[in-house]
Amino acid sequence: MTPTAAPRRLPSEEVKASIRQRIAEGGWQAGMRLPSERELVQQFGCARMTVHHALRELEDEGLIERRQGSGSYVAQLHPISNVLQVRDIHDEIAERGHVHVTRVLGVERERANADIAAAMRLRKGATVFHVRLVHLEQGVAIQLEDRHVNPALAPDFVAIDFTQVTPSHVLFQHAPLTEAEQVVEAVLADAEQAKALDVPEGSALLMVSRRTVSQGAVASVARLYHPGTRYRLIGQFRVTPP
Repeated sequence: MTPTAAPRRLPSEEVKASIRQRIAEGGWQAGMRLPSERELVQQFGCARMTVHHALRELEDEGLIERRQGSGSYVAQLHPISNVLQVRDIHDEIAERGHVHVTRVLGVERERANADIAAAMRLRKGATVFHVRLVHLEQGVAIQLEDRHVNPALAPDFVAIDFTQVTPSHVLFQHAPLTEAEQVVEAVLADAEQAKALDVPEGSALLMVSRRTVSQGAVASVARLYHPGTRYRLIGQFRVTPP
């Protein structure tokens, strides 16, 4: 029996995929002007209508902005989080009018090693829940979430469909936040992280280490990895006059 050939992508879809990949890898960063339609036609060796159609669809998806008389620009896809707040990434993305999708890499029960046990104030070998997810905004990976959760505070955690709801949302409901600690540092992507975030191995990542506490008990410890070209953190505070 002759195997069925995979359906061939339309030329405009190939142009779209190539531009999307260039943006995802940081080659074209937020605010940068894309080559003109004429230059893209030469680059891809296709009809101008093909390029025009691809750019129009990328604009509809929110990945680029087309400015009359000026050209096409990479949209602001750098999520901006306030380092002084703990928020649900789904809410952040929704507020920007973009689509959030979660890719589940793993959800399991496991025994806490010495480091995780110490961070969660549990005995070594205690059962904890472990979830690994990739969060995408407009189809672009912006966060790898590696989180351990205390079963005592969210006993049904591993039964939840995390393509429909985020771990943060679940924890906000079951273990209301009363305290949080965060550390931000730069790291280099290992092979597994690079594959999950669709970046080259060795790329710069922004890692947020976060521990959340509810009524004196550690609810979760998480490491949140973000491609350095797609994410930035800000902090704000206000001094009240005496």
